[in-house]
Amino acid sequence: MSLSHVVLASGRSVELTQVRMESTYGGFLEGYPCKRINDMKTEGLRRQAEQDFPAFPVHLVPPVLAYPDETGGAFGPVEVLPSVLCVGFFRSTAVDPGLDPVLHRSVLVVAWFQATPVVPSGEDADPGLRGIDWDALAEDDAL
Repeated sequence: MSLSHVVLASGRSVELTQVRMESTYGGFLEGYPCKRINDMKTEGLRRQAEQDFPAFPVHLVPPVLAYPDETGGAFGPVEVLPSVLCVGFFRSTAVDPGLDPVLHRSVLVVAWFQATPVVPSGEDADPGLRGIDWDALAEDDAL
């Protein structure tokens, strides 16, 4: 059973069957959001997705950054990621049209950041998530 369906910009419908969400800066005790911190957060999210799903392809959607304060401090300008980091397991029909649609599905693990803790759905999902090039990134898998 899927949690939701997301319609990609290509028109392909993908099912979200598993999702994990966390506060992007949860537990952040010192300093302020900056490029160095955000690079560590982004790379950590990608690595965690690869560790959690080692048998499947992983794609990290590049986050949209905000720069609310141009003055910054010792670590450079303030740079803020969206407030929720997500890892989801998606599946869809097979990429290879020659495969049996009953026996094969395509799968992709996606890591992304979004502004709210809402399960993505339909055409209202985050634009970065909807812009995934499924045919280039997903892999076909036997059920």
